[in-house]
Amino acid sequence: MNVRRLAYAVTALFAGAATLVGCDVQTYDDAAAAFNDNAPPPSQPPPTQDPPPSGFNPTWSEIQENVFTPTCATANCHSGANPSGALNLEAANSHAQLVDVASTGSALDRVEPGQPDDSYLIQKLEGTGGVAIMPPSGALEQADINTIRQWILDGAEDDTAQPPAGPIAVDSLMPAYLATLDTAPNQVVVGFTREVNQATVNANTFEVIGAGGDGQFGNANDNPLTANAINVNATSATFDLTGVVMNDDTYRIYLRGDGASVIQDLDANALDGEFDGNFPSGDGTAGGDFVSQFDLVTPVMLEPNLPSIQALVFTPTCATAGCHSGGMPAGTLDLTDGNSYASLVDVPSAGSALDRVEPGLPDDSYLIEKLETVGVGVMPPTGNLPQADINVIRLWITNGAAEQ
Repeated sequence: MNVRRLAYAVTALFAGAATLVGCDVQTYDDAAAAFNDNAPPPSQPPPTQDPPPSGFNPTWSEIQENVFTPTCATANCHSGANPSGALNLEAANSHAQLVDVASTGSALDRVEPGQPDDSYLIQKLEGTGGVAIMPPSGALEQADINTIRQWILDGAEDDTAQPPAGPIAVDSLMPAYLATLDTAPNQVVVGFTREVNQATVNANTFEVIGAGGDGQFGNANDNPLTANAINVNATSATFDLTGVVMNDDTYRIYLRGDGASVIQDLDANALDGEFDGNFPSGDGTAGGDFVSQFDLVTPVMLEPNLPSIQALVFTPTCATAGCHSGGMPAGTLDLTDGNSYASLVDVPSAGSALDRVEPGLPDDSYLIEKLETVGVGVMPPTGNLPQADINVIRLWITNGAAEQ
């Protein structure tokens, strides 16, 4: 290498080091020049740059594409008719269910436009405020969270929104149409296609009504629910059900577009509400009630007594056709209701030296051996019961295996 090339190499090396550690670049320029007075003036290093930005921009569409769709709106999480936390983060629903909508886990809104530190979404992403971090599979990069923070700071707008040509209609809903829920919802959230006249969304135009146990609406059994509050913003409304007692039942959500009181947009168009399960609602003409429906069916918990075990395990899983029922049950063990106790408790098994059920001794009961077997011979043959259910049966035996 000749002297001039060496001088250039020294200059570039020290200039790069100066950029990294923030030292005086001129000191190294002088050193290079002293090495060869004939070297031309080296070029100045580029200005110090900010850390690399997130891989997407602070817009709703890019956040949806890069975070919510691949990371949150996944199977058994924030998607489908019964999403985790009653929050659907699929593209068609997420903006309406986040912005200005009260969270179910704190006193904060899920997203408070202009205020990222007062947005529950940010607490979940950063794992602050004593809440579990989201996504549960691992934290997002802070650079990505900062991009979401910036979107909120900028007003949390939906950059994909295009004002529709027709009157106001419904374009998202949670609970979803025909959903079956296993826990009572804390809220009903509806999104609109255009800005709503907030004064027109009230207890007369936004209703949730139970069928009263008979599955029929429009009769004396109907059970209208009273909201704690109906919270309305520009393009969504929330019927707050926190603390409202809801029995297992069929429920309907009504948004009124016909009658004396109707939901209107800012141009006084009545809600275009006719709904066939597809969004947006309506037939393109102002007017028409929006009606959706969901069921609440809370699971029955298995208890350590024979009636509960019979109803939730033996009858649906064991006492089926061709198995432990009928005139010639499998293994001569009849597990039908009314016969199972006499066939199990203190009765020698046909497959071992153990009794089928030995009161007080689950580990000496052939029933437990069959339930906990892995592979061939397991009962039921379609696969093991959940261990939690087997533990309840164990407890029934430990407690003495009483008939009632």
